[in-house]
Amino acid sequence: MKSISLFILSLIISSTIMAQTNFHSFKAKDIDGNEVMLSKYAGKKLLIVNVASKCGYTKQYKDLQELYNSFGGSNFEIIAFPANDFLSQEPGSNDEIKAFCTQNFGVSFTMMSKISVTGDKIDPIYQWLTQKSQNGVLDAPVKWNFQKFMIDENGNLVDFCEPKELPTSDKILNWLKK
Repeated sequence: MKSISLFILSLIISSTIMAQTNFHSFKAKDIDGNEVMLSKYAGKKLLIVNVASKCGYTKQYKDLQELYNSFGGSNFEIIAFPANDFLSQEPGSNDEIKAFCTQNFGVSFTMMSKISVTGDKIDPIYQWLTQKSQNGVLDAPVKWNFQKFMIDENGNLVDFCEPKELPTSDKILNWLKK
């Protein structure tokens, strides 16, 4: 009986600790391969997006850049994570992805190194973003490229938008204006 009680207590403590982790507790590599502590974004609202260069939604890079031009700076940042998880729509290297985004869309928001956002090789950041057991808010498995996650100034998940929803949607704009 005592061992069962200890086991249950350890599960409760583990799940509480996992749910208390926030976005700022992670690190990732930027598109140039430099390690970035995501705590550097503390105090900013963040829009996290898994992106792909050969997707029907790729034109959303333009909308993301417009959103960044309007709101980016000391209070807001967009962080894009290229991923090749859906129909191999992001086959390029980090250098190729960076060149594509810069040349075709003038991307100046933060681009990270290519990761996996679903499946067996899902990056820990996306495990946190997509699993209520880790983020403490909601389950939101990535369904396709350009799914958007809203993170508040304290690194907590607020909500998400489906891939088809534009970065300039009322839902995102209203959140940014709060």
